[in-house]
Amino acid sequence: MAAGGFSKLPNGTVVVALNLPSPAAGSAGSVRVLVHAGNRARALTRLRNLGLRAVYLRGNAAPPSPDEITAVLHHPDGLIWRTAPDSTALPGPGLPGRDDLVVELWHPIRALLRRPAAPA
Repeated sequence: MAAGGFSKLPNGTVVVALNLPSPAAGSAGSVRVLVHAGNRARALTRLRNLGLRAVYLRGNAAPPSPDEITAVLHHPDGLIWRTAPDSTALPGPGLPGRDDLVVELWHPIRALLRRPAAPA
């Protein structure tokens, strides 16, 4: 089951965060998807309308961080993703977990759903 969670904002809307298996062929990783919507049901409906049919939110085990909330609120579509960080990675030398931490930028959802051209 995909980890996920939500945060209710002061204006009544919610930000839903889900860790989903990567749709890329041959990829064993996962992606973190953020959705801004009026309520949790509408957020999940937005994902289902894009073709992610088996998306469910059970519990609040992995709510979005304040940085993630800021990112999705500043995106015009209110629907973004990036590769989920690997929780098994060990921190590098120096400051714990900060030296070799590369933060991936957020992508619009259409970049995730776009299928790469098949090699001939």
